[in-house]
Amino acid sequence: MGSETSHIVRNCERAVVTAYQELRQVGTTDVSAFHACTTLYRIHHPEASLNEARRLVSEWIDHHVVHHKQGPTAGCDCA
Repeated sequence: MGSETSHIVRNCERAVVTAYQELRQVGTTDVSAFHACTTLYRIHHPEASLNEARRLVSEWIDHHVVHHKQGPTAGCDCA
């Protein structure tokens, strides 16, 4: 699992993708994992609105988990 997310530069993005993958592996539903990851993002970025968090989390999951892409993603400005 670590090698799948090691290319991700942002700590919050790596945390979200890793958490989503691990929650899904233990049988958590897609919606529940998504909500947990949205909460996780907002812990890293309390200034983010719920809509912003949902958008970024869905983009990151789509990019890294659904499409298995390696390139950079849009997102927050943190490292």
